[in-house]
Amino acid sequence: MADLRPLMKPKIVKKRTKKFIWHQSDRCVKIKCNWWKPSSIGNRVWRTFKGQILMPNTGYGNKKTKHMPPSGFWKFLVHNVKELEVPLTCSKSPCAEIAHSVSSKNHKAIWKGQPSCPQSHQPQCQAAQQRK
Repeated sequence: MADLRPLMKPKIVKKRTKKFIWHQSDRCVKIKCNWWKPSSIGNRVWRTFKGQILMPNTGYGNKKTKHMPPSGFWKFLVHNVKELEVPLTCSKSPCAEIAHSVSSKNHKAIWKGQPSCPQSHQPQCQAAQQRK
């Protein structure tokens, strides 16, 4: 099966080319300089004091591609089947992410792209879909 690709994948611009280093890794030889997030409340970097090394965050990204995942698709949150139809009108390549609070029954309906309705209402739902 072929991988899905977006229609147009924008180039991700990196505002900061300098690497983020581990706090005080330049002082000790045995500490590698690969980034570790500081976890202690006593840490100057964690408390973002002036003059300390910087922590990586989304603010360093390009505004157009800031919240875009590496796949190139634009994520949007879906709670029901009706919300699936809205982003298809925009020019960007959308990809749906099903919300955590959605029930398993509605999750299956969203995955199939069909409205969930009980068996007793099935003929009415099919008639409504044919009218559209």
